[in-house]
Amino acid sequence: MSETDAKGRDSPPDDRPARPGVGPLVKRLRVRRNAAVGAAVGGLVAALLYAVRVFELLGPFAGRQSFPVVGPEGWFLILAFVLASSTAVIVATVLVLATGYAVVREETRGEPR
Repeated sequence: MSETDAKGRDSPPDDRPARPGVGPLVKRLRVRRNAAVGAAVGGLVAALLYAVRVFELLGPFAGRQSFPVVGPEGWFLILAFVLASSTAVIVATVLVLATGYAVVREETRGEPR
């Protein structure tokens, strides 16, 4: 066969260096740890605000509002999930960016890992 494989596509040249996978980058940026911290912070913030609102820790709600289908506790539980998810993503993103910044500074200074 010529320079095409059995499926008819061009095979990559042999002199091209192999690219590393994404695994080392993910490990170096501590993505798993930062995601866990973000999930914990998001869950705590949402649980705290859910408890304050549903158990009326700051007093009763003064407004008159109707909450169809699942009642006020159900709607605030849904909102607490959305708040927890978005807070977790924001915290994890900020932590990954901060870790990336620290890694870049470390690499430019030439310090050992």
